[in-house]
Amino acid sequence: MKNIWIIGAGKFGKKAAGAMGRKTKEVDITFVDNNPDSDQSLDDGAYKIIKMDGVDFIIKNLNSRNYPDWIIPVIPVHLAYEWVKGRLSKEYTIESVSVPSGVEKLVPNPLRGKNGELYMSYADFICPDDCPEPGDLCTYTKKPRLGVLHQTLEQIEYDGYKSVVIKSRQLAPGIGGFSPGDLYSAMDSAADSKTPVLFSTACKCHGVMNAFEIHDKSG
Repeated sequence: MKNIWIIGAGKFGKKAAGAMGRKTKEVDITFVDNNPDSDQSLDDGAYKIIKMDGVDFIIKNLNSRNYPDWIIPVIPVHLAYEWVKGRLSKEYTIESVSVPSGVEKLVPNPLRGKNGELYMSYADFICPDDCPEPGDLCTYTKKPRLGVLHQTLEQIEYDGYKSVVIKSRQLAPGIGGFSPGDLYSAMDSAADSKTPVLFSTACKCHGVMNAFEIHDKSG
């Protein structure tokens, strides 16, 4: 039995549940959404539904490298970054900073977020919802891939920053997620850093990056 947390019960969360249910019948899906009406079109018998903020939920409940099997984020928040920041804040002082402007020159089609985060994509068009993320060719253009974004981000070297990247793994066409083990490994890598961190989540084409500094708590 595969255990999956889907953080967000909107259109894409429901799509993810349907895709994972079709992929295997041996699946236990938990929806997390703070919208009290989010479960109106969900089958209570098929899914467990938790009415709670998604970030708060994973910070409080993700306590193992081995459970659940997958986490699928479908909320407009950099969920992996928020979990790592929340967990590290228990031992360190975490100072969020804007991604340096110079990093924009190192990533494809950068777009600055309102809180200093950076969004990026190898696509300058709207991708199909059910893209199977093929290895060599773009589903939309049928042309060779311009790059693999999570690999591009791993190779970034900028002004002493350490780049930590979580690979979004395709679990079904158009559905990406990561394992708890991925999150714990990224947290360990960030905690070991003596320099500021560029923290990203990315698939082959699209990604988001935040930046922070980590300091020992005084006293």
